[in-house]
Amino acid sequence: MLDLSNWQEIISTMKKNKLRSFLTGFSVFWGIFILVILLGAGKGLERGVMHNFSDARNSAFFWGGQTSIAYDGLNVGRRITLKDEDLDLLQKKIPQLEHMTGRIGMWGSIVNYEQEYGTFQVMGILEGYQHIEAVQLTEGRLLNAIDIQQARKVAVMGMRAKEQLCKDESPVGKYIRIRGIPHKVIGVFDDIHPGETERFYIPMTVAQKVFGRQQNVGSIAFTTGTNDLKESTKIFEEVRNILAKKYRFDVEDNRALGGYNVLENFQQTQAIFTGISLFVGIIGIFTIIAGIVGVSNIMIIVVKERTKEIGIRKALGASPGSVVSLILQESIIITAVAGFFGLLVGVGLLELISNSMPASDFFRNPGVDFNIAIGATLLIVFAGALAGYVPARRAARIKPIVALRDE
Repeated sequence: MLDLSNWQEIISTMKKNKLRSFLTGFSVFWGIFILVILLGAGKGLERGVMHNFSDARNSAFFWGGQTSIAYDGLNVGRRITLKDEDLDLLQKKIPQLEHMTGRIGMWGSIVNYEQEYGTFQVMGILEGYQHIEAVQLTEGRLLNAIDIQQARKVAVMGMRAKEQLCKDESPVGKYIRIRGIPHKVIGVFDDIHPGETERFYIPMTVAQKVFGRQQNVGSIAFTTGTNDLKESTKIFEEVRNILAKKYRFDVEDNRALGGYNVLENFQQTQAIFTGISLFVGIIGIFTIIAGIVGVSNIMIIVVKERTKEIGIRKALGASPGSVVSLILQESIIITAVAGFFGLLVGVGLLELISNSMPASDFFRNPGVDFNIAIGATLLIVFAGALAGYVPARRAARIKPIVALRDE
């Protein structure tokens, strides 16, 4: 039991050996500090990369390309252009597909509102695309089925596009010109990816009929209706096989038909960061172990220096348990205090970095989870007990007669 007299004795001992106590504690401080910084930096990297998977994680995309493998008597270099009819074909063949949509990109489109002009991305979409993108409506409404069916000249504009063209004025209900064609603004959206708020969404039917895209579709997107990777991959391959059969190209020709399975990439990225966290944790733990070994060695020296004192204690009736307790308490206090400051400084530095560094798609909000902080605190206490145990046992075995003869 740590009573007042033990506190006073331990503090007095530490004051007499300030440099030794500082160096002993610093090894633990550094181990915990490095562990916190590594885990926090790893978490910041993970949050930055995972931020890119904010859209529907069970979604997939396909887009046409150019054949690079001869197939069925046809030469390489054929252009594969997806069509409207492919949406119906895929939906009929694979009923579990959800939010099936086409997408037509009109890059570099000049858009103007009154006297303000700008060059933006304009995308012709179907209603389902708004369930795939992480669109957050801020004003008005999104595109609906009637807009698509009737090919209404309406547009939903991104927040950044609104700020550039309309400033503080609300654009909902007003008209803008996209490539010289008037469109009524029906809504304004925000997105966690700032670059995507410089877009305009219009009905895909308008992109086809008004802007001359005919029945062509730039890309096809859908959600698979499952979060199981095996099932998602199976559906993804089924879609590729159906389109390969229709357009007569080798199913292994990835240049003929490009594809992206978001769930597969998400889980692969998750596995990578799980490995990184494990690796970082191992490095941090070994750093702490190095500190524990240092503390244990110092405590052995302490026991050696205090051999006569321990002998006198035992001669006066001190039990082996009280001797073990005294050494353990000193070790735990040194490691706990040093470890706490290492934890405090590490967390403080991560908070400083988090508040001063702008968030990016690769690194954002570095920090340590509360559970990890609690675990690190418990690890500090355990490390202190472990570091002092061997020296304490050695001290308890000292015989009073031998200790009193010690020089």
